[in-house]
Amino acid sequence: MAMPISCSAFRRTALVLALVAGGLPAFAQESTNQSTNQSTNQSATQIASNQPAGEVVLIPSRVIYPGETIELAALKQVTLIPGKHKPDAMATRAEELQGKIAKRTLLPGRYIPTAAIREAWLVEQGAAVQVFFIAGGLTISATAVTLQPGSAGDLIKVRNSDSGKILSGTVMADGTIQVSAS
Repeated sequence: MAMPISCSAFRRTALVLALVAGGLPAFAQESTNQSTNQSTNQSATQIASNQPAGEVVLIPSRVIYPGETIELAALKQVTLIPGKHKPDAMATRAEELQGKIAKRTLLPGRYIPTAAIREAWLVEQGAAVQVFFIAGGLTISATAVTLQPGSAGDLIKVRNSDSGKILSGTVMADGTIQVSAS
């Protein structure tokens, strides 16, 4: 006599199958690396299903740890099943990910939230930097020590090396800090 399968046994089996399947999002297929094969496969998919091929996204192929620079070699392409779309606030394109820094652990086969990555620091905490105040034709420069790290465009605090006064300024693309009148 056959015994009915309990709900918890069914869930355990489904979980094991999901883990064995490689941890990819349930609605993605791994893409091939060869562009000719990829376009041929996508054309065949379009003809067979009469639907456009899915969106190609990047996900980690290995664990990426906090503070690690994200390189394209650590990512793999997957093609979403037609009709499925990536969730909002997820970074899935090379230009969104290349050279960024992971703020938290990024797991293989999972989307990368935009909140989990940041730009690389342009100035590190404790670094000596040039601080500029510019008003019209007047330019005042001084040396300061950064009290926090920052990327281009970030507002950070610095301590003037001569006076000890703490100032807030914007990190410029060249690594200098520009302060404004407050």
